[in-house]
Amino acid sequence: MISELLRKEIRDPRVGAVALTGAKVSKDLRHARIYFNLLGDSGSRNEALAGLKSATGFIRSRVGKQLKLRFVPTLEFFYDETEDQAQRIDELLKLVKPES
Repeated sequence: MISELLRKEIRDPRVGAVALTGAKVSKDLRHARIYFNLLGDSGSRNEALAGLKSATGFIRSRVGKQLKLRFVPTLEFFYDETEDQAQRIDELLKLVKPES
């Protein structure tokens, strides 16, 4: 749902290349941590994070209307470093064992 909002309704160029990778919601549904990554090498993560933070109010209002929740969770966006860590490990492995 949030990814559709980013793709269809948010016109901020800073979030144009953002891909959502996961979410963790608290048990009481009051807080949500949304993880994102950047598609390709298009921009800095700080710019994307700033764009997502500026759109948080709009996203929360749309989520609240669509899901009809009693309480709409607060949204926090975090850069997902899983892919960066995997690339770093791959680089280290290539240094240790050169391909034959």
